[in-house]
Amino acid sequence: MNSKRWGIAAAGVLLQVALGAVYAWSVFRKPLATQFHWSIAEVTLTFTIAIFVLGFAAFFGGLWNDRSGPRVVAMTGGLLYGLGTILASLSAGRLWWLYLTYGFIGGIGLGFAYIIPVSVLVKWFPDKRGLMTGIAVGGFGAGALITAPVATRLIQSIGVMTTFAYLGTAYLVICVGAGFFMQNPPADWKPEGWTPKVSLKSQAARDFTLAEALKSWQWWALWVLLFLNTSAGISIISQEAPMFQELTKVSAIVAAGMVGIVSIGNALGRVFWASMSDYLTRRYTFLVMFLLQAALFWFLPSLGAVAPLTAVAFIVLMCYGGGFGTMPAFAADYFGSRYVGPIYGLMLTAWGFASAFGPLLIAHLRQTSGSFASGLHVLAVVMLISAVVPFIVRPPKTATDVVPTTR
Repeated sequence: MNSKRWGIAAAGVLLQVALGAVYAWSVFRKPLATQFHWSIAEVTLTFTIAIFVLGFAAFFGGLWNDRSGPRVVAMTGGLLYGLGTILASLSAGRLWWLYLTYGFIGGIGLGFAYIIPVSVLVKWFPDKRGLMTGIAVGGFGAGALITAPVATRLIQSIGVMTTFAYLGTAYLVICVGAGFFMQNPPADWKPEGWTPKVSLKSQAARDFTLAEALKSWQWWALWVLLFLNTSAGISIISQEAPMFQELTKVSAIVAAGMVGIVSIGNALGRVFWASMSDYLTRRYTFLVMFLLQAALFWFLPSLGAVAPLTAVAFIVLMCYGGGFGTMPAFAADYFGSRYVGPIYGLMLTAWGFASAFGPLLIAHLRQTSGSFASGLHVLAVVMLISAVVPFIVRPPKTATDVVPTTR
C-alpha cells in the first residue's frame, strides 16, 4: 500500500498538469482577436467563464465523489475538459460557441477533475498532507509552462482552430488515463509505521459533514482566506505584461519573458508553502504570506529595473500558488479528510469570484488613476488587513462552533 500511494500521487500530478493547461489561455488571445476581429476583453472572458465554472463544478464533483468514488468523477471531468476544447475548434466566428465549449463545458470538466487528486491524496498521505496536496496542485500551476510553448508553435504551423482540436484530444487521453488510477484507500488504512497525532491547537477531532462545516464560522473564514489571497495574485496575473512594460519601460518581448519566469513561482509556491505549512501550521503560513504580500505590493511600483521587479512578482505568484497548495490540507485539518471533497470543492467558489473581482479591481484603478501604483497600494492595504483572519481562526471542536447533524 505504501508504494501504491506514490503511483496514485504520480497519476494525480499528471492529471493536474493537463488541467493546468488552462493557464496558457493568454497565447490564444491575440490569434483569436486578430483572426475573428474580437476584442481582447471578449476573448479573455472565455478564461474567466472557465475558472468561474470550475469553482462551482468542483463542489458538485466533490459531492459526486462521495457517492460514486473518485475514478468515475475524474474520468468524466477529463472527458468533458478534452471534449470542450475539441469542440472549441468549431467556434470560428462564433464567440458564443467558444464560451459554451471551452468556457462552460471545459470549465465543468476542470472542476470535476481538479478536486479529485486533492481529495484522494489527503487520504493517502495523512503523514504528508500539506506537502502532497501542494505537489498535486503544483502540477496545475506548471501546466501552462508546458502547454504555452507547444500551443504557440501549433498555432503558428496549423492555425488556432486546429490547435484546439489537437490539444483537446491530448487533454482527453491524458486526463481520462490518469483519472483511471484515482481511488481512495481502505477506510481503516494508514501509512506503515505512522501514528496519528491529533493536535487540539491545529486539527479537528472528528470528520465533519458538509452541512456541519457550513454551520461553522471557520468554513467561511477559510473561504475568505482563499478569496483574498486569490484576488491579490490573480490581479497581477491578469495585468502582468502591460504592468511590466509600464514600470520598467521594456519591450513586449522582454515583458513576455518576464511573465514566463514569474509563472514558475505559481507552480513552485504551491509546493513550497504547502510543505512549509506542515511545520508552521496552515494559519501561520497564510499569515506570513499576507504580511509578505502587503510589503511586496507596496514597494512594487517603485521598482523600475527588470531583475528586482521580476523577483518581487515571482514571490507574489508563489504566495498566490501557496494558497491553493495549503488550503486543501487546511480544510482537511479543520473538518477531517472523509468529506473533504465537497467541503473544499465548495470552498473553491472563492476562486471563481476572485477571478472576476481581482482583475476588475486593478483594471478599474489603473484606468481611473492612469498608473498601476494606486491599484498595487490598495492591494497592499488589503493584504495587511487580511492578516487578521489567519491570526484569529481556529479549528471547530465544540458545540459553540457547530451543531452536529445526524448522519
